[in-house]
Order: sequence, then C-alpha cells, then structure tokens
Amino acid sequence: MKLLSYQLKKSAASPRVGFMLHDKIVDMQEAWCLWRRSRQENDLADAAEQFFPSDPTRFYAAGDFVISQAKEAAAFVQTTNMEDSCFSRENVHLLTPVPEPSKIICIGKNYAEHAAEMKSDVPDYPVLFAKFANCLIGPEDAIEKSPKTCKLDYEVELTAVIGKVASQVRRENALDYIAGYTIGNDTSARDLQKRTPQWLQGKTLDRSTPVGPWIVTADEVGDPGNLKIQSLVNGNVRQSSSTSKLIFDVPFLIAFISGLITLKPGDLIMTGTPHGVAMGMDSPLYLRDGDVVTMEIENIGRLENNVID
Repeated sequence: MKLLSYQLKKSAASPRVGFMLHDKIVDMQEAWCLWRRSRQENDLADAAEQFFPSDPTRFYAAGDFVISQAKEAAAFVQTTNMEDSCFSRENVHLLTPVPEPSKIICIGKNYAEHAAEMKSDVPDYPVLFAKFANCLIGPEDAIEKSPKTCKLDYEVELTAVIGKVASQVRRENALDYIAGYTIGNDTSARDLQKRTPQWLQGKTLDRSTPVGPWIVTADEVGDPGNLKIQSLVNGNVRQSSSTSKLIFDVPFLIAFISGLITLKPGDLIMTGTPHGVAMGMDSPLYLRDGDVVTMEIENIGRLENNVID
C-alpha cells in the first residue's frame, strides 16, 4: 500500500492521509469509516478521529496498529464504489508523508564508495546526525537553496519509517519495527557542513529536504537490502547503486540506534547515500536555481523536485 499525505488544491482544509488506488487518491479515514460501517461498527466510524486520525503526524504516531487497519480498509474499498472520496492527482497537492516526525536520524558515510569519494575511512560504527522538521518538503515542493550556501548537494537515501516503539531491539527482529519505506533527498550545504566538525548547520536548512512521494508499506517493498537506488540531475544520472552495498544494513541500524535512543512511531531513519554526489567530483556540479533533481528507489517510486534560489 502506498500511503501519502495530501491537501486538496484551492482549499484551506488541513492535510490528510490518503492512499493510492490505481491512479487515484483515496482518503484513508473515509475508507476506514466505510469499512467499519460495513461491519456494523457505526459507533467506531462516528468517532473516527479518536480511533483513526486523519492528520498525517497523528496517524503515524499511532503506530503499526493503525497501519494494519489501514491495510484492511484499503483492501475492502477496492471492491467498493468510493467515487466521492477519490481524487485525481491534478486536484491534490502531495505533501511530505510525515510532516512533523519526533526524530529524523540520518546515517553518514554508509556506502564504502561514498566514504572513499569523500576521502574518508569506512566507519567502524554508524555515523549519526540529525535533521529537523523545518527542513522537510514534499514531492511537489521546491528545494529552496539558501543564499548562505554556494555548494548545495543532493543525496538519494532509502528512508525507513518506524511503526512502533523501538528500544533495545535485536537485529533479528528489527524489521518488525518498520511501518514502511520512502525516498529521502538528504540535501547538504557542503560549505556550511564542512566549516565545523559538527555537520548540523549544513544538513537542516529550511525547506531543503524532500521526502516522499509516499510511504510504501514494508510488506510491499520486500528486502530493503536489495533495492536499486539512483539520483539524476536534469535527467543525467549522478548516483546509481544498490542498498545491498550499505555498510550497515537496515536491521543493524534499527538495532544500533534503538540501543541508544528510543525510536517512536513516525520517526524517520535516512540510511545513507551511495557515491556520485557533487562534492566527490573533480569539478563539482552543485545544485543551482532551475535544476530538476530526481530520486528513484526500486519498489518505492520516484521523487522529483525543482531547485529555486
């Protein structure tokens, strides 16, 4: 299932959770209500916001129980007429799937070839840093290039979405804690990132980090350690690799991070980027106003954003 956050165009309505049904977008809460009423559970449907939030942040914070109910509701409505609750893509604005996660934890230098192009050693432990919700944008928003940087770089990353509280998780059970996966572009202002030992200032500029276009539930993605991953700028391939080349794979990362920090439903884990970034080039091609940046990950989809000054 492809879960997404959307807002109707020409409307002041709040963002809501939806899902893709063929080429249409279906409101998730309305689908859930229809499913509940079919089971003669009108009292639950009447109190939908209490049991099944429409707000994206509250929806994912509710955890894997809500995700499992969403799957059942989506399966039900595929055999039901929901024309009144379906929208075509041109009538909605897609937003970043989880607008305000409690944590965005990123992994640096997690592909050996990327570490080499950055003239770094392969790390013995995962390199952790953070982003914040201020930097997040959706699949139809522009990457806003801050006047503070002349070296804005792109980084395609498999991004895991936590589905339930995770603390001291064992590696062999780690994938059970993931609700799904999406695509992240860990944009990096290299001149700001490199001017101090800490990377934070180059990693979390306002409205700079696209995540989306949707979250594909874990059961449909399959093995997160064997996905093709690539980025393009203006149609030219810059990065092309596979998540099989991750130094620290997804189960290891969940176990490692949860051993230090309690992860909550809706938290995002950006797992690192392969080689091919601008900074690794002999003549770096950093992002400029007007560039089109495309991220693609197998079994998830395509994330494309324009760059504006």
